[in-house]
Amino acid sequence: MTTVPDRERPPQRFLATPALSVWVYDSAMGAAAGEIRLKSLRQRGALQVHDAITVSWMPGVHQPRIGHFRRETSAAAARSSVLGGLVSLIFLDPAAETDVGAGIAALAQRLRGTGIDLDFLVEIKARIHSETSALLVLSSDADLDEVRPVIERGLVRGDVTLMHVLLPGDAPELLRATVRDLRGRHDGSG
Repeated sequence: MTTVPDRERPPQRFLATPALSVWVYDSAMGAAAGEIRLKSLRQRGALQVHDAITVSWMPGVHQPRIGHFRRETSAAAARSSVLGGLVSLIFLDPAAETDVGAGIAALAQRLRGTGIDLDFLVEIKARIHSETSALLVLSSDADLDEVRPVIERGLVRGDVTLMHVLLPGDAPELLRATVRDLRGRHDGSG
């Protein structure tokens, strides 16, 4: 019996593992184009989207605007999503404004077990600023044959940076519960 060396095996076609991808664009409107590409992938069944938001930070504005992928009803709908809540905790939490490092470190500590660590949160905070935008996607069951060309085209353009972390299987539920708990504490209801 012969075995096929790793380098000769066909590439993995499906990635069932949940993942958090953050596409950071060099312009305040770049994420809108990314959202269109994500909708197309989702419609083709190329991945399962658990949650997705856009973050747009217009020049001269004090804080970013969070929009929900499904464009439900309002910015409040985006903030109630798990990723909307996470971004709110990173950028819009008054406690994080007074001591940014301590706020991010405390958030990272609370997110232990989700696969999202301090370095990832710090990088998000550093990359998203005025005159940029981002598309954050919590997904699983990705068909890499469908998704890979879209990713590669985006990266070749050079106006976008991809940050990506693979998460444990229960991460979407754990992340949702943790963000809900943290938001409740900050809103005074927890």
